[in-house]
Amino acid sequence: MTAPHTGNTPWLRRYHAAGADAVTLVCFPHAGGSAGWFHPFSAALAPTVGVVAVQYPGRQDRFSEPCVEDLGEIAETISRELLALPGPLAFFGHSMGASLAFEVARLRELSGAEPPLMLFLSGRSAPDTHRPPGQPVGSLDDAGLVARIRRLGGTHTELLADPEIVGLVLPAVRGDYRALESYRCPPGTVLRSPLTVLTGSEDPLTTAEEADAWRHHTTGTCTVHTFPGGHFFLEAESPAVLATITGTLARIAV
Repeated sequence: MTAPHTGNTPWLRRYHAAGADAVTLVCFPHAGGSAGWFHPFSAALAPTVGVVAVQYPGRQDRFSEPCVEDLGEIAETISRELLALPGPLAFFGHSMGASLAFEVARLRELSGAEPPLMLFLSGRSAPDTHRPPGQPVGSLDDAGLVARIRRLGGTHTELLADPEIVGLVLPAVRGDYRALESYRCPPGTVLRSPLTVLTGSEDPLTTAEEADAWRHHTTGTCTVHTFPGGHFFLEAESPAVLATITGTLARIAV
């Protein structure tokens, strides 16, 4: 008899056990983020929802591995990894993670695999929205990249005053931005999976119109939830975000 897949591989991490009939929520971190960022989500949602967080190379226990600076390549690898997970899946991605979640869902549909029950897309504009080009974030020097991180906020920006920590963090941030900024979603991509879009009311990277534009990328429903806060509204608004996830999955899970 084949042992059940635990959800733990170099690319996937499961922190808490879930019920036998639980939906698996695959979580994709932001640029520079790690699987551990979703540990609080996993603790709060278990055992009703089983969280499996993606771990990109170049951080935490994969620090010695080079970052993959091609988002399509990352998505293809994750898509293969997810084929071993049993049961219904839903995706949650924040910022760069939202683009990855969308691309992995696209690849699943192309391969004939079962599409996710729901895509939760957080802190990211729809792929058909465009802003005037500026200097690519992935090409900024260290000072510019630190300033960018501070601008977006989050609970641990005070750690950027430590040069040793900056030296550890910036390679992954820069590599992830290079992957994101070179990625182009195929024009006209429309998925079957329904979408739940989460956005911060003061997010400098996503306007209300840019968040709403995700509805053009699904044949299913698209619901937009706006929360107080900036790009990392997930941290301060965690209870409300978790309630949105559990309420949405409870309505669609079979």
